[in-house]
Amino acid sequence: MNSPSPHSTQPSALSLIATLGVVALISGVLVVLVYQLTLPAILENRRIALERAIFTVLPGARSRINFALTAEGLERIDDQQTDGPRVYAGYDLSGKLTGVALEASAQGYQDIIRILYGYSPKCSCITGITVLESKETPGLGDKIETDPEFLVNFEALDGRLNATGERLNNEIVTVKHGKKSNPWEIDAISGATVSSKAIGRMLNNSAQKTFPLIMQQLQKLTQEES
Repeated sequence: MNSPSPHSTQPSALSLIATLGVVALISGVLVVLVYQLTLPAILENRRIALERAIFTVLPGARSRINFALTAEGLERIDDQQTDGPRVYAGYDLSGKLTGVALEASAQGYQDIIRILYGYSPKCSCITGITVLESKETPGLGDKIETDPEFLVNFEALDGRLNATGERLNNEIVTVKHGKKSNPWEIDAISGATVSSKAIGRMLNNSAQKTFPLIMQQLQKLTQEES
C-alpha cells in the first residue's frame, strides 16, 4: 500500500474557502454582466409584446401613450416607470383616441389569471381581451385564451356607467353557457366555469374602479396625441 509522501502538503481549509470565494465572485460578475448585456433586448421584446397586446384589444390603434392612474388623475409615464396601475391609451393613424387598455387579474382554477383588456369610451364597452399570464388546465381552463365563442363576448361587452357616472350601470357577470341574454353578461365555457367566472369577476372589479376615472379624464386622453 502506498503511503502519502511526508513532503506532500494538503490545501488548507482557508485556501479552499478563498478559492471558492474567488469562483463565486467571478460567477457573480459574469451573471451581472450577461444580465446587463441582454437587458436592452429583453426590454425591447417586452415592449413589442405589450404593444402587440394593446393593439389586439384596441382595434384600429396604431400608437399608444402610457399613463399611471393616481389619486390626482392620469399622469403620463414612460415604459420604464412601474408605479401605480397603468392605463395605455391607443390612437389611430389620425391621432384620435380609439380606447384604453388596462390590466386586470383574479384567482382562477389553478393560479392567478392576468389579462389585458380594451375599453372604448365611445361605445362604453369592452373591445377585447388577451391573456398575459395563466396556468389553467390545458384543454379546459386555457380555452379562455383561444375559444372563439368565448372571445366574442368581449367584442362589445357593455360597460356603461350609471346616471351619476360613479359605477357601472350593470355589473359584468359570467353566466352559465348558453344562458347569456344581456350585453353585460359573459357566456361561460362549458367545463371551464371557474376560469370563465374569474374573467367576469376581474373585469367587473376593474371596470367599477377605473371606468368612472377614465371618463373623468377623457379630455386629457383625447388631447395628448394631438
